[in-house]
Amino acid sequence: MINKRWYDSDPILKEALELLRLSPENTQNEAAEFMLKLQEQVASEVIEHVYDIINTYQGKGNRWYDNDPMMLKGVELLRNAPAKIQRVAALKLLIALEQKSFDGVELN
Repeated sequence: MINKRWYDSDPILKEALELLRLSPENTQNEAAEFMLKLQEQVASEVIEHVYDIINTYQGKGNRWYDNDPMMLKGVELLRNAPAKIQRVAALKLLIALEQKSFDGVELN
């Protein structure tokens, strides 16, 4: 099977983003805020690339997160983060989504 989405190749990323996609809007908002903290851990060129993606896809893309600017930015930061940071963030995201609470969840 060929992976169609960027996160399909990693089971933790896949599970976290699928659970996020199915979560209520308020949970998605909390998750987006959590993912936006990735800005502190990624290089400036990654952030520039993320802003280019946002300008291209916001409200125009076919992905489930393209219509919410905050979610688009958060997911793109996750997507473009280095693999180690990406995996840690996805695992914490998954745990918080399963617990239905982001209280006390930090990236570090």
